Amino acid sequence: MMDIGKINRILIGHDNVGLRSGWFLASVQITVPVQGRQYMFPCNRWLDKDEADGRVEVEVYPSEILPIEKLINYEVSVVTGDVRAAGTNAKVFMQIYGETGKTELIILENRSNNFERGATDIFKREAADVGKIYKIRIGHDGTGIGDGWFLESITLKRLATKTKGSDKKKKKKKKSDEEEEEETKEEEGMDVYTFVAHRWLAKDEGDKELVVELVPDGESDLEENTYEVHVLTGAVWGAGTDANVFLSIYGMERGDTGERQLKRSNNLNKFEKGQVDVFTIKAIDLGELKKLRIRHDNSGASPSWFLERVEITDLKESTTYYFPCQRWLAVEEDDGQIARELVPVDEAFVKKDSENDGQSPATLGLEQKAKSTTYTVKVKTGDKKNAGTDANVFIILYGSKDDTGIVSLKASKINKNKFERGKVDEFTVESVDIGDLKKIKIGHDNKGNSTGWFLEWVEIDAPSVGQCLKFPCGRWLDKSEDDGAVERIIFPAELQTIEYIPFVPYEITVYTSDIFGAGTDADVFIVLYGSDGICTQQKSLCLNKREQRMYFERNSVNQFIVELEDVGDIIEKIRIGHKGGGLNSGWHLDRVRIRRLLPNGKGSETVTFPCERWLAKSEDDGETVRELVPSDIFTEKLMKDGTLKQIEEEVEDPLEVHTYKISVFTGDIYGAGTDANVFLNIYGDLGDMGERKLSKSETNFNKFERGQEDTFTIQAVDLGILYKIKIRHDNSMFSPDWFLEKVEILDETTEESFVFLCERWLSKKKEDKKIERTLYEQSYDGERNSLDGSSLSVSSQDSNANLKEPKKSSLVKAAEEGSLIPYHITVTTGTEYDSSTDSRVFIIIMGPQKVQTERLWLDLPEGKDEFADGSVEKFSVWGLDVGEIKKVEVGHDGATPESCWLMEELTIVVPTKGVMYNFVCKCWLARDKGDGLTSRILNILDAECVNVGIKILYEVTVVTGDIESGGTDANIFMTVFGSNGNTEEMLLEKNGDRFERGQEDSFIMEIADIAPLRKMRIRTDGKGTRPHWFMERITLKNLTNQEVATFTYGDWLSKLKNATGSLVCEMPAVINDEQMMEDTTYTLQVKTSDIGGAGTDANVSLILFGEYGDSGTLPLKESNKSNKFERNQMDEFSFSEMLSLGDLCKVRIWHDNKGIAPGWHLEYIDVMDSAMDKTFRFQCDRWLAKGEDDGQLIRELACANNDILELKERTAYEIVTVTSDREDADTKENIWIILEGKMGRSKEFLMENSSKKRRFERGATDTFQFSSKNVGDIAAICVGHCPKDGKKSSAKADVFWHVQEITVTEMELCNKYFFRCNAKIPLRYKRRDYKVFECAKVAESFASKARSLVPVKYETIVVTGFEKGAGTDANVFITIYGLNGDSGRRALKQKFRNLFERGKTNRFYLETLDMGELKKVRIEHDNSGLAPGWLVERVEITNSATGVTTIFPCGKWLDENRGDGLICRDLFPRY
Repeated sequence: MMDIGKINRILIGHDNVGLRSGWFLASVQITVPVQGRQYMFPCNRWLDKDEADGRVEVEVYPSEILPIEKLINYEVSVVTGDVRAAGTNAKVFMQIYGETGKTELIILENRSNNFERGATDIFKREAADVGKIYKIRIGHDGTGIGDGWFLESITLKRLATKTKGSDKKKKKKKKSDEEEEEETKEEEGMDVYTFVAHRWLAKDEGDKELVVELVPDGESDLEENTYEVHVLTGAVWGAGTDANVFLSIYGMERGDTGERQLKRSNNLNKFEKGQVDVFTIKAIDLGELKKLRIRHDNSGASPSWFLERVEITDLKESTTYYFPCQRWLAVEEDDGQIARELVPVDEAFVKKDSENDGQSPATLGLEQKAKSTTYTVKVKTGDKKNAGTDANVFIILYGSKDDTGIVSLKASKINKNKFERGKVDEFTVESVDIGDLKKIKIGHDNKGNSTGWFLEWVEIDAPSVGQCLKFPCGRWLDKSEDDGAVERIIFPAELQTIEYIPFVPYEITVYTSDIFGAGTDADVFIVLYGSDGICTQQKSLCLNKREQRMYFERNSVNQFIVELEDVGDIIEKIRIGHKGGGLNSGWHLDRVRIRRLLPNGKGSETVTFPCERWLAKSEDDGETVRELVPSDIFTEKLMKDGTLKQIEEEVEDPLEVHTYKISVFTGDIYGAGTDANVFLNIYGDLGDMGERKLSKSETNFNKFERGQEDTFTIQAVDLGILYKIKIRHDNSMFSPDWFLEKVEILDETTEESFVFLCERWLSKKKEDKKIERTLYEQSYDGERNSLDGSSLSVSSQDSNANLKEPKKSSLVKAAEEGSLIPYHITVTTGTEYDSSTDSRVFIIIMGPQKVQTERLWLDLPEGKDEFADGSVEKFSVWGLDVGEIKKVEVGHDGATPESCWLMEELTIVVPTKGVMYNFVCKCWLARDKGDGLTSRILNILDAECVNVGIKILYEVTVVTGDIESGGTDANIFMTVFGSNGNTEEMLLEKNGDRFERGQEDSFIMEIADIAPLRKMRIRTDGKGTRPHWFMERITLKNLTNQEVATFTYGDWLSKLKNATGSLVCEMPAVINDEQMMEDTTYTLQVKTSDIGGAGTDANVSLILFGEYGDSGTLPLKESNKSNKFERNQMDEFSFSEMLSLGDLCKVRIWHDNKGIAPGWHLEYIDVMDSAMDKTFRFQCDRWLAKGEDDGQLIRELACANNDILELKERTAYEIVTVTSDREDADTKENIWIILEGKMGRSKEFLMENSSKKRRFERGATDTFQFSSKNVGDIAAICVGHCPKDGKKSSAKADVFWHVQEITVTEMELCNKYFFRCNAKIPLRYKRRDYKVFECAKVAESFASKARSLVPVKYETIVVTGFEKGAGTDANVFITIYGLNGDSGRRALKQKFRNLFERGKTNRFYLETLDMGELKKVRIEHDNSGLAPGWLVERVEITNSATGVTTIFPCGKWLDENRGDGLICRDLFPRY
């Protein structure tokens, strides 16, 4: 086909002929190697006259265009010689080498009878562009009858890219080569190379080689060279092999020899124990050698092979290269590899080896490890029927420089039976310098009984590079499934790549002592420590049980090469130990040596750690773990003259071994003791001591019993200053639950003592059901991460590693700068088949001009592993503040066809902007569903936008008293009151370990914009296993303006320990040492009316509302009269130690309808505030009775004092302007302003500038006052800029006034209107040219709010949904929130009516004082009755005074067993 460039769309269809011609097309994939692109066209629809829209052809657009390796076209002409028996039936292959690399192996066959005598065969092949070609290798595999082949010559045409009129082929479902041949016309711009062979490739002719390397005709600078290969088999028992051995040799700049079988040796029986076999390999000169790859095919009776080393002599240069190996190539030995890559080492190192033969197994493994890359390959077989395979699986890793060749995956480290359904197998692959991993090829040989294999993914981790790549597959490798391929090329999934700090190799040599019983078969592990407590992971030295039995015998020396984290220049200490178990696990360790390479690779340093002690339960002190410090360092450097220089030095002042006395105090409460095994790890600033079992108590035979102290002694290398411990038990034995009071640790060497308070249960049944605790030193004030420090996942860039416990400093800093803000995201998954996904989901929030957050991962909480069908998951993430949100991208990292996800709904709440966006998406994010996308961009215009009220970020610090059992696990609720309203009651998250004795806990909370703060109310629910809490104080720091308010209490919140038994406390705010509220005593006089039956015996309560919040519920219990609330009686109640609420505006009063004749007629209430010396009268004159008036038991009464303020016609306005603080912001001219209000428009006010009193200077704030008619609520202002002298000529074009903000205050009621301008206003003579600014915020004064408090009836309509089971029999409650307060929680009841039935509408009337504009509704039920689940369609509320109806849509279940499980929802109005 002609090259049409990038494909934009395809048209596909059929002719609809024949029976059952309808076709369901899932997708089309088009691979264009010449472009290096692979297109995916998802269709997922019928092409059928009788289905869907009846179309039989359709246009499809690509869902993704993947970059693949770019290939170019080669044309190969092979001429077979015209001599007897010249032809061959063997498989012919070829490889092309050029300046920029080499192609993969190209198989040459297209007909059954290629390569006949005298014939010329032409092949078209696509392969990598290798630049200018310098050699080819061609050969055959010697199969079939008459395999000998006489090759005359080869012509290679390299069709260069993009020339004029070039007909590029596009592969679309491979056609056979014959058809292709006719298509390609001769094209200009091609390079032609000719290779003359004129030789036999036969076992019995010429030099008996089946492979030859050729250089292009006329290129004389490259010639053939002969390499003599000496293979030394080791002298270990069972070292020899009968398998076929293959070798490839690599040169520095000139390619490689390809894989050659080592067939003809000087020995009849090759590769026997202790033998040297010599082979010759002919190849085009490779230059200096850099590595070799040697492997065997694991065939024959005893294939395991121990290779000592390979020596290669370059006969032309007569130089010898030494490639030491000294490892097994065996499935059941070492790491299970049967292929090794070896690098040459300097002769000096090899010679040194042979000299000191007897003393130590000095090996060069470390040098080779450093040059090679070890890949850990994990292969996941899918969890499907018949997914497993018994075939032989192989893998090839392709890097940017080279590939590993075929690696057989034989020895799985995890499972004996490999590649079984749903299992993960782990393999080791080593290779030298193949560059960055680009792709892999994985497949199998289709042998065995059940060969079909479903491969889920391959994960390749290269610790020395610090990169872990995931290659998703999710397809069959099966002749009879999918596309029938049994090998696949897979590219890494970008989103699933993990990067970390690269590991380095260590050579660890372990010397076991020469005394009786010194050896062990236990699992030995090691941890290395650098300075500042940097440490490696704990690493087992043996890979399997067989090695454990082999190593660590008496008087043995065992060497291990391991890759571990880089601990820096100095190894300060090591911890070595074993897990015990098995017979005679006791071990006497003499010393450990650790060798590391010097940074430049020119030598190494060896550190010795003497031990000479037992690690045994029955010897010495019974410890099986020891910490060792270095004694001396031995350095070997390779000098310029090729000699080794050796330096030995002692370690100066190594860390000392300290003795730690550990006292564990078990609490003195019922059931506190435990019989479980207890483990402890201590952390200091120099590192930790590893987890140790507390086995032998020095004080008690029976450890950890109620109320006792157990002492343990542990030796460890100096940990420095201790700051935290981790303590846990294994939950074993009869009663494992344990109440730990505290742990005290005395460092006997320095006599410092450290206290770690706990006072909590470690139990699977009690409290938070945890059996591990991290405890901090009492005086420690650094960062407390309730996360395990180390478990901050490898990619701690994830902005949401765990938000509830932000790394205090960084998150608070970012929040203070305002760069990061919280986003609350709710994701609903659909309920169709296959909707769920276990991929990681992410979201990117985009603002204007390419401003966007980083990829925010929505990681599920522990214990959840998928976004399940119909589930609702909530996340809080911190991301960049992008300003106004324009778009949202949501997607997942699933790259296999299986990972589909149906996203039903997405909600994003931005608290700092006060908006909520709700997307009803109902769209698939899947490779093989819908349009094939796994991420999509949603436009914010498609979302429903709801105003939820702006929140301000505060850093909240809670200080718990340092008093015995001062900590709590009860729920703690906080309400904050300010001059501009109050927050709702908010739960303070316990989050594992907050609110414990003596702690200061800081976290970020979102609090409504109500500043200045006045007071705080804290309530605990008194539940939990430790309900009592000693609360010292709480501070709130506003992160936008750094203002700090402190609330101090210093007492118990407890029914038992508090003198009044109170679970609630109120604290005034203290800001800059000034208390924001006065203390007062409220005296209430309650007058019952003089009407028949007016009195009541019910319990009456009330709440006072004033300028600074509310009083909380005050029960009217202690009256001056013995019988309260009798007809025509005045009762007096006194509440001392209250905080004065300032001017009062309303009272909410109710009774509980108990007793005989509970109906009550209230005349009025008088409230005296002793601090203000003022009385507030609340007139009622109404019934609170079920059977009278409107049947309400609750009344809201407005303050009678407020009526005095009669609004006058005229008023005064104060106008404050702030000029921007930037260059050229100021003006010398005048400014005029007009106010536009709800009741009209003001006249123009001129704000004059005079030379005496300059106004509008840079950064200045100016104040003006004007009297005017009252225009009502101000909605907007018009601002203009005019010349002072009023002349037209003075209005220059480029004079501006840059205004930051303008505030207008109406002086009668003191309502403030804020206008955020931030704009330039040009100087104009005409009055037509001005800027309009809308009101950004209103601060309504208390007097103004109080004026509007008149009783209003609200008609409330609740509509129940129409689905099955939508109705409820539970008790329903509603709370209505308006600008001027809320209604309180009201029960929605009607006598003898069955309410809230499916599809029904119920109507209720509530009377309260006018709440102003309605902001939200909270609807909830108590989950009682038979089927309490309830589907609420919507709530409508009509203010009967104004006739305004506000609709609150819901459309969600209030059901503990559906969706997000909430039975209480906040609904916001839809306008």
